[in-house]
Amino acid sequence: MRPESGTPRVFAAPPASPFALVRDHTVYSCVMGSRAFGLATDDSDTDVRGVFLAPTPLFWRFEKPPTHVEGPTEEQFSWELERFCALALRANPNILECLHSPLVTRTDDVGRELLALRDAFLSRHAHETFARYALGQHRKLEADVRRHGAPRWKHAMHLLRLLMSSCDLLRTGVLTVDVGDQREPLLAVRRGELPWDRVETWMSRLAAEAEEAESRSPLPPEPDHARVEDFLVRTRRASALRESGAPETYDTYGTP
Repeated sequence: MRPESGTPRVFAAPPASPFALVRDHTVYSCVMGSRAFGLATDDSDTDVRGVFLAPTPLFWRFEKPPTHVEGPTEEQFSWELERFCALALRANPNILECLHSPLVTRTDDVGRELLALRDAFLSRHAHETFARYALGQHRKLEADVRRHGAPRWKHAMHLLRLLMSSCDLLRTGVLTVDVGDQREPLLAVRRGELPWDRVETWMSRLAAEAEEAESRSPLPPEPDHARVEDFLVRTRRASALRESGAPETYDTYGTP
């Protein structure tokens, strides 16, 4: 069937290289790691994390665009927008913290709308995901102590920071990435100035505080899936219309 006269013809875009997607379609990027946490030292890396929006026509091909890209520079990692939103809705600690980095390096209109949705991703599920991640990291530290007599102190520092962040989020409903006045106590852990049993006690206390805070948390039981999905659908549709050259004046169901 021939398209009606005046109907824009939409062609599937040719495959784009992963690095080109990051270079040309990043909607948000930030610095994470020690620099964002307020724990940077002279030898700290600059970890860049970002979100790119793959053009909608790329999804019409058999070979779909990547869900994430490592590079093109060292210490750089990016997620495609849909994957990023899905992980954030599951309260993935790394993703939630990426959304709250104080060191934003790049953003456009889509990125700014994504940042405006930060509260939609937050829920009490954060207690479970942060606690599960912390438990996995604690087991690794215990294995280091058994094998080598001491943990990797940098990892111990970051686990304490994560537990602090979890407690604060559950108590206040706000995720704060920078450690503020806890910088020096945490750096003392990194330097190995505290015995492991004292550090473990500190970790246990923070975990118990997070458990207690969860029952009284101002966070909602569930994230706002509908609000996030509306954003994703509108963004995908706008991308398709840009690629086709059609005006971006369509309602929720694509009706002119």
